[in-house]
Amino acid sequence: MAHTHSHRTDNSRDRILHAAIREFSEHGLAGARTSAIATSARVNKALLYYYFRDKEALYAAALEEVAGKVAGDALAVLGLDCSPGERVLRLVLQHFDRHLSHHGFHALMQQEMVRFRTGQSNAMRIIAKNAFEPMWGRSLQLIADGIRSGELCNVDPMQMMYAALGANVFYFLSSPMVRLVTASDPLEAGAMADRRTAAIEYLGQTIFTDRKRGAKLAKAVLAAIPIPENAVPERKTA
Repeated sequence: MAHTHSHRTDNSRDRILHAAIREFSEHGLAGARTSAIATSARVNKALLYYYFRDKEALYAAALEEVAGKVAGDALAVLGLDCSPGERVLRLVLQHFDRHLSHHGFHALMQQEMVRFRTGQSNAMRIIAKNAFEPMWGRSLQLIADGIRSGELCNVDPMQMMYAALGANVFYFLSSPMVRLVTASDPLEAGAMADRRTAAIEYLGQTIFTDRKRGAKLAKAVLAAIPIPENAVPERKTA
């Protein structure tokens, strides 16, 4: 009986967090309503405040939840039993796919970075230390290992990471302007799939010392990791 009660309460907390992520990502901290979160989570507000002392605490927990999940997924890729170069390709592909299927994470992080820059919150320091610092360090070490082994080109590891991940970020951030300039939609399913493929194929041709091997690895990684079924990118107006 105790086990059943514990499972039920854990499930309630998870539902509250998932509802909070949606509400905060759509409306921000100021605009989000705890009543809407409670309704979406199918709990009463008293239970919501049983787990989280106030709206700020719930917001911080939502941030930690999404950041921890993202960092955990990335660390799992970084720990795979394959060459450093292949892990870089898989990490970049995972990063691309995250933009397709984890809208709540990106919306929350953008909001929190604005709050952090204006001195409204210290949550970003905690998230950076607990979630992203390990991932950042492991990623740079991975590239350094690939360079040392001769698999990857001998360039600045930080620049390689910026170039690989930054291209993904720019693609999604610039999509509203690209639609206006080119009269095409970068977030249309076919265009998105083409860009996803092109991003990995490009890395296969540019970061490996053996370009033929890099191209082969890029093809294998793309074949092994299909585009997410829930790949519906968030659209923003310019």
